[in-house]
Amino acid sequence: MKLRYKILLGFVALLGTAIVALAATVRYTADCAPGAAEPAGTELVRAIRYRCYGGPDVLELEDIAKPVPGDDEVLVRVMAASVNPLDWHYMRGSPYVMRLDAGIGAPKDDRLGADFAGVVEAVGRNVTRFEAGDAVFGVGRGSFGEYVTKHADGSIAKIPPGASFADGAAMPIAGVTALQALRDHGRLEAGQRVLINGASGGVGTYAVQIAKAWGANVTGVCSERNREMVLSLGADRVIDYRQANYTEEDEQYDLIVDMIGNHPISANADVLAPDGRLVIVGGEKGDWIGPLSNMIKAPLMSPFVDQALIVMLAHPSGDDLAELARLMEKGQLVSVIDTTYPLAEVPDAIAYSESGRARGKIIIDTGM
Repeated sequence: MKLRYKILLGFVALLGTAIVALAATVRYTADCAPGAAEPAGTELVRAIRYRCYGGPDVLELEDIAKPVPGDDEVLVRVMAASVNPLDWHYMRGSPYVMRLDAGIGAPKDDRLGADFAGVVEAVGRNVTRFEAGDAVFGVGRGSFGEYVTKHADGSIAKIPPGASFADGAAMPIAGVTALQALRDHGRLEAGQRVLINGASGGVGTYAVQIAKAWGANVTGVCSERNREMVLSLGADRVIDYRQANYTEEDEQYDLIVDMIGNHPISANADVLAPDGRLVIVGGEKGDWIGPLSNMIKAPLMSPFVDQALIVMLAHPSGDDLAELARLMEKGQLVSVIDTTYPLAEVPDAIAYSESGRARGKIIIDTGM
């Protein structure tokens, strides 16, 4: 065998060994370790914590030290939070690749939750945008608890007059995702035809409303039981996915926003206008390639189709939350709330979210 082939085989073997080792590393799950008690005299508040990856049973309601805001932060007394798929992905550490950031074996940050709404209780000495007493909503790790701290220039904004804490808590991640999918990635314009696949879910309910507010002709895809709700949000037409496959119809769309990922990218492209855009928000379930498959397929297919194939991840910002607040204040955006759980029942709330049956958002009431 020639030397170059030996070198190539050696490289392939080394690469294969490295991949196997990395796979074994990221899928490793440590046992749950008991938490340390807070020092005597510490002011305590309640929060959901998890010290290992797994199902909802790894979540515990515990007493933790009350957070203290830094010079550029605000301390928010959380009145309501909401559940997102992001939460159970962190809880399970799945897909495994996310553990490279979240923590190998066990989570680096044992707080859970992202969306929150509440009242500013204190501000750092450099903060000028907010003051004590402001009603705010935003994205902050650890929102399944009574208090969070948040950088004042980050993804936080004031709740508009008339909106409830539940309305505000429901909106940050799902609302920003819908906004960015339509505006930044979809480049939606008035008069265009847009299809929302997953119109009755958290992101979908906001996407239907925003698209309609911007003058689009909106088709929503959902189950029959959610038809009237999606129509009430402004959809011009609803397709029951159990009765019809939108990728097999003659309609063409300028934009498809896909939260479900239940049709091949090529099938979606077949019903896009020649200069249409497919924005992929969701994907298949799984611990390995499933959730990442569209991120791999879309770039590979893009050179062979005229339409734009885009896989997006939302990036919450204070400016986008302020835009959502303006739409709320105008009455063009409302939160669809499925059900509300107390803080102690976050495990049940996340289990319900994982079932995929929720209409709109699931709210956590901190009970304060």
